[in-house]
Amino acid sequence: MAQDPLVLAHVIRDVLEPFRTSIPLRITYNNRLILNGSELRPSALATRPKIEIGGNDLRTFYTLVLVDPDAPSPSNPNLREFLHWMVTDIPETTAVTYGQEVVYYERPEPRSGIHRMVFVLYRQLGRGTVFPPDMRYNFSCKTFARQHHLDVAAAIYFNCQRESGSGGRRFC
Repeated sequence: MAQDPLVLAHVIRDVLEPFRTSIPLRITYNNRLILNGSELRPSALATRPKIEIGGNDLRTFYTLVLVDPDAPSPSNPNLREFLHWMVTDIPETTAVTYGQEVVYYERPEPRSGIHRMVFVLYRQLGRGTVFPPDMRYNFSCKTFARQHHLDVAAAIYFNCQRESGSGGRRFC
């Protein structure tokens, strides 16, 4: 039986508690579908990705975040988690463009090492129930979920390193 890539990459532990995916989440950058463990360079991340949420109930709303749990470097992640983007009130069955961008997209640009970039989709209790944090750095997906009574519905991560970087991420 194959292990969950979110567990293998320590996303489950460093960023999220264990959860069961409950809704399809599709993420594309420049028409490239992002799967767990994909590798992207900052130049491919210049513009917001296209995000599509599955389901069939327009009365259900979601919040999407993009965080970097390895900021400023994987060996010293003292800014964990850096919040790159937050969109709230996204109706089920639609795209992120139908939500409210409450923390503007900031392109990931790692300076050192290979960073895991994690998209988390949360199911909200209702419209207008989620509010942005005061700061982008030291954001915590776990704390945020507790504060706003959110359930993780889906998550996808990719790896990113500076344009001239080489090598792959290793997990012990």
